[in-house]
Amino acid sequence: MTDHATPSAQPTIRRLDDGWVMELTPAGACARPDEIVGIEDFIAAPVPGTVAQALEAAGRFDRANPKPLDTRDAWYVLRLDEEPGDVTLRFEGLATVAEVFLNGDRILSSQSMYLSHDVTVHLQGGDTLAICFRALGPLLGKKGPRARWRPQMITPAGMRLFRTTTLGRMPGWCPEVHAVGPWRPISVIRHHRNEPGEARISARLDAQGCGHLTVRVENAEGATVACAGAKAKVVDGSAVLVLPGVEAWWPRSHGKPVLHDVTLDWNGEMVTLGRTGFRHVEIDRDADGQGFGLKVNGVPVFCRGAVWTSADIVSLPGGRADYRPWLEKAAQAHMNMIRIGGTMAYESAEFFQLCDELGLMVWQELMLANFDYPASDEAWLADLKQEVAQLLDRTSASPSLAVVCGGSEVYQQAAMLGLPESTYRSELTESILPELVRAHRPDCVWVANSPSGGAMPFSPNAGVTHYYGVGAYMRPLDDARRAHVRFAAESLAFAHVPEQVTLDKYLPVAAVHDPRWKARVPRDRGASWDFEDVREFYLKLLYEVEPERLRRENPGLYLDLSRVVTGEVIEATYAEWRRAGSSCRGALIWTFQDLLPGPSWGLIDATGLAKPVWHAVRRAFRPLQVGLTDEGTNGIDLHVVNDLGEARDVSVELVCLRDGAVPVVSGRRDLTLDPHSAMTIAATDLFGTFFDTAYAFRFGPPSHDVTVARLIDRASGEEIASAHHFPLGRTAARRDVQFTLELLESDQGLALEISTDRLAQNVQIDVAGFEVSDNWFHLAPGRPRRILLKGEGKPSGEVRLAGGRCVSRF
Repeated sequence: MTDHATPSAQPTIRRLDDGWVMELTPAGACARPDEIVGIEDFIAAPVPGTVAQALEAAGRFDRANPKPLDTRDAWYVLRLDEEPGDVTLRFEGLATVAEVFLNGDRILSSQSMYLSHDVTVHLQGGDTLAICFRALGPLLGKKGPRARWRPQMITPAGMRLFRTTTLGRMPGWCPEVHAVGPWRPISVIRHHRNEPGEARISARLDAQGCGHLTVRVENAEGATVACAGAKAKVVDGSAVLVLPGVEAWWPRSHGKPVLHDVTLDWNGEMVTLGRTGFRHVEIDRDADGQGFGLKVNGVPVFCRGAVWTSADIVSLPGGRADYRPWLEKAAQAHMNMIRIGGTMAYESAEFFQLCDELGLMVWQELMLANFDYPASDEAWLADLKQEVAQLLDRTSASPSLAVVCGGSEVYQQAAMLGLPESTYRSELTESILPELVRAHRPDCVWVANSPSGGAMPFSPNAGVTHYYGVGAYMRPLDDARRAHVRFAAESLAFAHVPEQVTLDKYLPVAAVHDPRWKARVPRDRGASWDFEDVREFYLKLLYEVEPERLRRENPGLYLDLSRVVTGEVIEATYAEWRRAGSSCRGALIWTFQDLLPGPSWGLIDATGLAKPVWHAVRRAFRPLQVGLTDEGTNGIDLHVVNDLGEARDVSVELVCLRDGAVPVVSGRRDLTLDPHSAMTIAATDLFGTFFDTAYAFRFGPPSHDVTVARLIDRASGEEIASAHHFPLGRTAARRDVQFTLELLESDQGLALEISTDRLAQNVQIDVAGFEVSDNWFHLAPGRPRRILLKGEGKPSGEVRLAGGRCVSRF
C-alpha cells in the first residue's frame, strides 16, 4: 500500500497500490468472491493497472499479438491492512462493468469505466476487498434503442451502449488490446473531525484582465484563502477572490504559463490547496462568421499540436511520471495544444497539471465517437452526465483545459451516410452537454462535435474540420490553400517511418511487404489502401522517384526518403497555414504517439523516441518562423511570424543558389517584429528587381536550383529559422557535399557545429546515447548550424545525407 501524505488539516488518503492479485474465470461462473475457491490461478496485479498489464508482466500476454480480454471475468483481490473504523473507499476508474465486494458483501456496481465512486464502509480489521470485472464480450450483444446509423470503424456495434474506451476496438487503427481492470487508483480516505474537505478551485480572467477565483471547501468556515496577494474568507462553503491585474497564464507559444499557489490558512496552519492560472478563452469566428479560432487573453492564437493516443496502450497509465516524457516532447516541439479525441480515454488530473506547467492547451473531447448513442436511455444519460461533471470538476483548477467538445465524427459519420442534419444535431450535443459545461467550466469554450460548422460537418471552409486533402485523399500540396481550411482538429496523417534503431530492435523485417511490417501500418477498415500508400504518393510527388522500384533497388535510400518526405509535406503545409492572410487559425496532426513500434501515425514512436518527422514538426511550429510559398507568376513570397509576447529585432536574408553553392541573387532586410504579428514580403521586394525566383516564366534555362530564406537574430547574429524552395524539385538539387564538423562547448552545453560547401538536403546526425536538438534538416552553405547534444560522456558518431551518402565522422 502507498501512503500519500496530506496536510493534517485535510483528509488522509492512502492509496491501495500494492498487494493485489488477479485471476481470470469463465464469464459468469462466479457470482461472489467465495465461489472462486477451487479454481484459483492468481497472479500479482498492479493497481492502478489493467488485466493486460498483469498478464504481460507474467509473460502471458503479447501486445503485438493480443488475445481477447473480454470473454472472461477478471477478479482482483486485496487483503486490507487497515485499522478498524469508518472510512471512504474511493474507486477512481473501473473498466468497465464491475462489482465490488467487501468481506463478501457487494458494496458497489458500476457500468462505466469513466466514473469515480466514493463508498462509505466500516472496516473491521483484516478485511478483504474483491472486484469482479465482468466479461464485456457477451454483454455487447445487448439490445438498446435502435441505431439510425452504424459506423464501420468501431466494432462491435454494442460498444455504443457502454461507457468505455474504443481503444482496442478499431481494427486497423490500433492494437486490439481491451481495457479491463482498475485502471485508475483505489484509495482509503479517513476524515478527521472538523477538518476542511477537498477543495475545488475555479479561476478565470475577464476581458478586462481582472482575475476571479472561487474556492469551494467544506468545513472551513471563516478560514482564509489566499492567491497572488489577494485574500478572502470562506463564507457558506466558498471564498471568492478578485485579482485586478493578476499575471495571466499563456500558451507557451505566446507567453509564459504563469501559475499561482492557492493556500488556506486553517487555524494558523498554511495548507496548499493547489495551483491555478488565469486566462480568458473565446472563439473567433472571423469577419464572415464562418471561421473558427481561439483568442487567448484577447490575442488570436494559431493552435498547433497533435492528437494524443495513450502513454501506453496496455497499462493506460495516469501518473505524472508516465505523462512527463511525452508532454515534454510536445513542449520541445513548440506545440501549444494537445487534443484528446473521442476515440481515446480520459486522462487524469496529473495530465492537465503538467499541461498547465508546460503551457499546453488541451482540446478535450467527451468520449463519444461515430455512434448514434442511446441518449433516450435515462441510465446511460445519467452516467454520461456524471462522467462529464466529474471530468470538469477534477480539472477545475487547470487553465490548460481550453476546449470541451461533444465527441469525434458523430456528425460526420451520419452526414457521410446521407442522413439529414436534423438526425445528428441532437439535444445531447446542442443543449444537454453544453449546459453542463457552462455550469462546471464556464471559462472553457464548447464545440458541439469535431468536425462541425460547415455546409457539411466535414467541410474544411467553415468551422472545425478534419482535413485530409493533403494526406489521405492525396491532393497536391496547394489544396491546403484551395480548401480554405479554418481549423483542423486533425490533419496530415501518414505512416511515419521511425528511426532505424527502433526498427532494428522491434521490427527487424523488410520494409513494406513483410506481413509483420504491414500489420503496423494503419488503415481504414474496409479500404483498399493504407497510409503507407499515402506516404508513397508524396514520395513520388516530391522526389520524382518510383517508390516500388526504389525500395527494391536501394532500400536504405527508400527508408530515408520515406522518413523525410512526410516532414517535408508537413513543413510546407504549415508554412501555408501560418502565413499572414491565411484563413487557417489552427491545425493539429493525427497523431502524437504510436501504440506499437513501427510505421504508424505517431510523431513519436511507441518507445518514446522521436521519429524524423518530429524534428520537421518542431521546425514548422517555431514561434519565430520564416516560410516560403510559391505564388506562381507572382514569384516567391517570404512569410515571417512572431507569436511571442515581445517585439524582436531580426534580419531576413534570401538567396538563390546555383548548384547549391553559387549565389545568383540575394537580398536582406532588417525588421522589428511586433508581438503576435505576421507579415509577407515578396522576394522581388528584397532583391529590388525582377527575378524569376519560382521559375514560373521559364524565359530561359534555370539559373538556380534552390532558394534559401533565413531569419537572423540581430542582437546575437544567430540563425533562428530557415526555409527552402526548390524550383526544379528536390531531386534536381540533390548533390554530394563536403561537411566540416566541430565539437564545442556552448553556453547551452555540448554542441556539434556543422557546415557544408553546398546545399545539403536531409542531413542526418547519428550519435548513440545522445539526443540532438535538430535532425534530418536542410543545410545551406555560408552559415554553420549548431546542434546541441544532450547525453553523458564524450559523443562520437557521424553526419550523412539520406541513403548513407557523404559520411563524415566525429
